[in-house]
Formats: sequence, C-alpha cells, structure tokens
Amino acid sequence: MEKGRTDWTKLLGGLQQAENFRNLHWEGSFSEYLDLIKQKPKIVRNAFQRMHDMILGYGIDTYTEYKKTITHYKFFDDPIESGRDGVYGLDVPLMKLVSFLKSAAYGYGTEKRVLLLHGPVGSAKSTIARLLKKGIENYSRTDEGALYTYKWVDPTGAAKAILGGQAEVASPMHEDPLKLVPIEMRQKLIDELNKGIKSEYKISIVGDLNPNCRFIQREILKLYDGDWTKMMNHIRVFRLVLSEKDRLGIGTFQPKDEKNQDSTELTGDINYRKIAEYGSDSDPRAFNFDGEFNIANRGVLEFIEVLKLDVAFLYDLLGASQEHKIKPKKFAQTDIDEVIIGHTNEPEFRKLQSNEFMEALRDRTVKIDVPYITKLKEEIKIYEKDFNPNKIKGKSIAPHTIEVAAMWAVLTRLEHPKKANISLMQKLKLYDGKTLAGFTEDNVKELRKEAMREGLDGISPRYIQDKISNAIVNNEYPCVNPFMVMNELESGLKHHALIASEEKRREYREMLALVRQEYEEIVKNEVQRAISADEDAISKLCANYIDNVKAYTQREKIKNRYTGEYEEPDERLMRSIETKIDIPESRKDDFRREIMNYIGALAIEGRTFDYKTNERLHKALELKLFEDQKDTIKLTSLVSNVVDKNTQEKIDVVKSRLIKYFGYDEISATDVLNFVASIFARGDVKRSQS
Repeated sequence: MEKGRTDWTKLLGGLQQAENFRNLHWEGSFSEYLDLIKQKPKIVRNAFQRMHDMILGYGIDTYTEYKKTITHYKFFDDPIESGRDGVYGLDVPLMKLVSFLKSAAYGYGTEKRVLLLHGPVGSAKSTIARLLKKGIENYSRTDEGALYTYKWVDPTGAAKAILGGQAEVASPMHEDPLKLVPIEMRQKLIDELNKGIKSEYKISIVGDLNPNCRFIQREILKLYDGDWTKMMNHIRVFRLVLSEKDRLGIGTFQPKDEKNQDSTELTGDINYRKIAEYGSDSDPRAFNFDGEFNIANRGVLEFIEVLKLDVAFLYDLLGASQEHKIKPKKFAQTDIDEVIIGHTNEPEFRKLQSNEFMEALRDRTVKIDVPYITKLKEEIKIYEKDFNPNKIKGKSIAPHTIEVAAMWAVLTRLEHPKKANISLMQKLKLYDGKTLAGFTEDNVKELRKEAMREGLDGISPRYIQDKISNAIVNNEYPCVNPFMVMNELESGLKHHALIASEEKRREYREMLALVRQEYEEIVKNEVQRAISADEDAISKLCANYIDNVKAYTQREKIKNRYTGEYEEPDERLMRSIETKIDIPESRKDDFRREIMNYIGALAIEGRTFDYKTNERLHKALELKLFEDQKDTIKLTSLVSNVVDKNTQEKIDVVKSRLIKYFGYDEISATDVLNFVASIFARGDVKRSQS
C-alpha cells in the first residue's frame, strides 16, 4: 500500500465488535432459552418493567427544593446522544412519569392506563416521548436490557405448506417465546422458573399467541398428534433488538385526514394478494400484522396529538390500554404488551374535558402536565445547547445575549404575584434560587402554590430559538448582542400566530422593557466590578475601613499614616462604604459591631479575616472603589471619542478584566463599555439639568 494512504478497510473493520455482534444475534432452542431465563430472569420482564429499569439504570441525583426532596433522573439528560435531546427544568413532572411507570411495573393499576403528556406547544412533550423510544431501543442492545422472541422453522420439510413455503416465519408481533407453552403447562413451568430467583419481578406468562402463530402451532401439532415436544423442534428463539426504523417494538401514530385513515393502521389489515394463495381472508397467514399496535408489541407506542383521534380509533386505544388486547379485522382479540404514551396540547385537552363522549378516555388516562420552564438557569440551557461557540462559526455571542432572551421567555410564563410587595422580576429571581430580603423558602412555596396555571401559558422556546437565529443571520456585525435579540423578539410579536389579543402583545412588550432595565443593571454592575477589580486597592481600602471601625467600636483614636498624629476615626470614610449597601445611620453601630465580632471569632479559631468571605462588605468596598476611580478613568469620555493616552490605558485595563473575568471578547467588551459609558453620560446630563 502507498505510504501516507489510509487503509479504510482496516480502519472500519477494527470498529466492528465481533463479540457484540454475536450477542445481538444469539439464536438457540427453546430449552436453551429456559436456561437463559434461569441465569437472567429479567429477560422476561414486561414492557413497563423494562422501561422503568432502563430509566433507573442511568442513575439518579437528589436535591432539596422548598423543603421537598426532588429526584433528578440522569436518563433525561440524554446520555445516549451526549445531551442532544436533554430535558431541562422538568424534574417534578418527570418524577410523576417515573412514578407512573413504577406503579405499572409492579402491576398496581397504571399499566391499564394511557400515559398522557399534556402541556403547551414546545414544552418538550415530544422530546420526552422521543427520549423514551430512543432509550428503550438502546437498552435492548445491552446485556441488561436483552429480550427474546421466536420464529417457526422447518428442519424436516414436514411443515412446508403450513409455513406457506417459507423456510422460516418469525412471530409477527415478536412475542416472548414463553407464550408457546400451553395454558395447562404454564403454572408448573412458572413455579420452576421462579425457584430461587433474586429478581424483584416474579416471572409470569400473560396472554395467548397472536392469530398467525396460534394457527401455525395448531397445524403443526396436528402433524405430530398433539406431541408438543416434537412441535418445539420447529421453534428457534433469537435475540430481539428493538428498532424504530425497522418497526420492531417501537411505533408512532399520528392522526391524519379522517378520509385517508382507518383503524387498520393501528391493528393491521388483510393482505389481499395472499387470499388467493390461502383461499380465505380469515386465514391468519393472509393478514399483515403491521399496525402500530402490532409492531410496538414488547416496546412502546407513541400517539402524537392523541386527542385528535377519530372516535373509531379511540375504541382500539381504550381496549389496548385497559385490557391489553387489540381486535384485528376478522380475528379474535390479540394480546399486546406495550407502554402507550400520548401527548396533546392545551386547546385539544380543553375539548376533551368538555366532550361527554370522551368520558371513557378521560377515565383511562393518567395526565402529567409538562409545563414551560419557569427557572431562568434551566431555560438558558435549552438555548446554549444550540447557540454556542462550537456551533456558531464566524460570529461571537456577547455575554447575557442568551440570558436576556431566556429571561423574557420565563417572564411571559409567570403569573403576576397577588401580593403587592413583590415584582414579576423579583419572582423570577426567587424561582431561580436567588435570595431576596424578606422572603423565605415558605414564601416561594406559597407563590408557587397560588399560581395554578404557571408555565402552561407564555412564549414557547421555539419562538426564542427562531429569533436568536434571525439575530445571528440578519446582522452583518461580527458579534451578536442582547439588543439585537431583543429587537428580534419584539418585532416578531406583530405576527406571532399564538398571541390572540393586542393586550397580550402590549404586556409582552412591557416585559421586554423590564428585561432591558435588568440588562442595564447587570452590565453596569460588571463594568463597575471590572473598574474596581484591583485587589490591592480593595485590600488597602478594607484595611483602612477595619482600622477605623476598630477604633470607633473601642472608642480609640487612629494614627494618621501620613502625619503620624492620632485622630478621630474617619466617619466620612466609614459611612461612604456603609451607605453602598444601605446601612442606615441608625444601624451603623450594630453593623460595625457585627464586623468586629466576626473578626474576633475568626481570631479565636486561628483564622484571618478576608473581605471576600463577607459578601455585603465585599460589595460595598467594590462600589466605593468604583466611585473613587470612575472619574479618574473618565469612562464618559468614550462617548465623545476624545480619550487621552493615560485614560485609554486605564480603559484597556478595564476591558482586559471584562474579557478575563466576565467572558467578553474584544468586540463585545468594547461595545459594553461604550454602552455603559452612554448610561453614565445620560446620568451626568440629568444631574447637570437638575
């Protein structure tokens, strides 16, 4: 081979894992299958048990929120595809979903119900269903999630006519081979299989064979005068790997135009080409068991927009959920074993509630609300997944651009607080885990409880994603900033199809104004911190403040480092720092004593006081230093574009700190400095006018 060329055959061949291939294509006799069951009893779990174990297999985390323990299931982070379909901020609804599956797995009743995911458009209902389908497909390829089915073979040629001239016929509904055991023999076999097993689920055999296999079984038994052991020579058990693309164990059904759809799409239909071959349309070999209920057996079936189903379809759905049976055309009821998941949006669900003919469906569904996210940090994760430096090439995204879009989205979903002492923005911050003076966890819990429909209305993440995309594509500027995105969000409101009233549009615009104000405060704070990020200067200011506080509380004088004379504590300095964190004159003595007591307690423990450990004091020192340095830097001179060399050097230092500590790049740091300079300039103009 030529030097430097890649041997593709060798490379790709090395990727193939022969042992794994053999495991996935295992084939054996029925007796060998029974031996496998004794070794691994979990291979005969039903669909609910397998789904529940699959989710738990990825592990859990727990945390406390509002004095309640919340379980986070790692499966919903989508570890299969590195977070591609990860679901954020929905731990409570997902806990309810897993609880439903657990109850069904143990046979406590929910296995006879349709799981209905209900919520507004774009709230991740489809993503959850897609995750479950993808998860169970992947699980079936692992040793832990292995499951098996069977096929009919004809080693002697005696059953050629029965098998329609085919060498082998697989179970069309890929049933568990245990169903081949006659009813009168089942209990004895079950007792033997359950002896000494350590699985939390007891082995059982539920239901009968599908009509096709029942026919073949009956005809082959006739060949051998009812000798079941001889009949089993025509059975080969093999590993079943679920696959949505191959329609093996995973089905999806979407309502279409009523004229072009009938219930055979769910339960299968007669194969008219085979009627001539078998002589009758009631011969099960002339039937295609390819309806969604048939092919989803052993796995999961997703009903998209389930409440749009015609009434004729609902009868099939009700029987499938309650009885675990379906009724193919011209055949007896057929047993199924599958998880049925439907999802629907708010308008369709309201129709269900008002339709008395749908009472049977309401009674057989377990509804789980999947609302929009109401936690800012979780909403941000949705957009960061699509809009990040790895995906966006040739442009940078300024800090807080994604945050302001997410902030507005969350604001539109929150209900206005009933109490006048809290704003909508404060409510957003409390939900996001921030602490606000005067509010406890109980207050936040009360806010949640009084807002019954929170998260079921508002702006969809899809709208936000579209507008961020527009801001990236429609602007030639090399950096996308929050104002570009906010402009897109606002302009899109005129044509938003899901906003019914002008009043709602006006309310959403007002929320955007709130977000602009919040953004101004965020960047002003960042620039202030960047200006006052000189740790030496803060340390000196802190030491000076502590010396004065110590002298004040101990009623002593302090030595002037310049003149060497003893003077009264510098009240002006102390108050200039304390007022930055709203310490009133009446509370200054208490605050100073708290500081000294804190320092004393540290000294007893052999530790040294560090201003960084006291958040309030740290903030006050930063604000004081900013005030002292703001005028020397002359930030407002940026607006006039007249900057002397000394000022430019100081501004460059601030810019480098914005880049180093706050995630800006050269362009966005310059932009934000200009923006904050214009804010200060406006403030200077207002002060001069007043």
